[in-house]
Amino acid sequence: MTSLPRVSGLIAAALALITVVACGATGTTAAGDPAATTPAAATREIKDATGTLIKVPADPKRVVTLTQEDLDAALALGVTPVGITNGQGLDKPPAYLADRVQGIPVVGNLLQPVIDKVVEVKPDLILAGDLQDQQVIDQLRKITPATVLTMAPSDDWKLSFMGIGNALNRLDGAKKVLADYDAAVASAKAGIKPAEVSIVRWNPQGPSWMEKRQFAGFVATDLGLTRPAAQNKDGTAHSLPLSLEALSDIDGEWLFVSTLTADGQKALDEIRGTPAFKQLRAVRAGQVVAVDGSVWSTRGAPLAARVVLGDLVKALGGSGS
Repeated sequence: MTSLPRVSGLIAAALALITVVACGATGTTAAGDPAATTPAAATREIKDATGTLIKVPADPKRVVTLTQEDLDAALALGVTPVGITNGQGLDKPPAYLADRVQGIPVVGNLLQPVIDKVVEVKPDLILAGDLQDQQVIDQLRKITPATVLTMAPSDDWKLSFMGIGNALNRLDGAKKVLADYDAAVASAKAGIKPAEVSIVRWNPQGPSWMEKRQFAGFVATDLGLTRPAAQNKDGTAHSLPLSLEALSDIDGEWLFVSTLTADGQKALDEIRGTPAFKQLRAVRAGQVVAVDGSVWSTRGAPLAARVVLGDLVKALGGSGS
């Protein structure tokens, strides 16, 4: 189980918040109308991540996901969307999900849907992540009122996942997915040695490290791994890019480093030859691990969590599932 004690309480609170508050059939028909004998689609009323009441299908059939995390969560729950967006920092879906999304129409980039493309796939439910643009939200709700903001900017990945599970009416499935993840963590934890890990995304402007409740940091904490002193912050954000003079902030026993863009990779390649980079403990020990930024630098969801868990176990010599 996670070593962050407040998480179970947060999930319990989230479950209380997202409890179904209404269920039934929608729509009316005039007397004598042949359609009067056909039941309207059942709906449920839920609270989204902003606390707004949203009426959603009880059994959604045509789901569109606007973030990588919504897509990952839906797939983990056995739901194949009819429309998806490209991965974070990518012009295509994330590689770790590529074999699961072949043939699914791409309706835009991360949180930047092309409205006409969304219309074409005729969704009955749109999972909209933490979309902030009210104009776009209003446009999506003209396509289907069941447009759900599934995460708040400060939510950790487990809370967001439970919200998505609720929107899809698959809370029991979501609980099982998290229980299976916890079991995998327990197995992996038993097979690795304690270590201090620095988790960094290299941007064109320099490296940013992840706080402990940011997605990959959360997985590391679940495993009982520690962080360098500068990174021991209980939040879900990234630091501002560091200057060359501040590289000590990423000086850990192990360095897990990712990039999201070609410019970020170029900046990392250029810094590798500098004395400041070569003096990092992980560099001197040969314990620098390149990881997929589209997985490690995201908000995250269960399938991505398994990727991060696998990367950590592989590097640190464990044998967990």
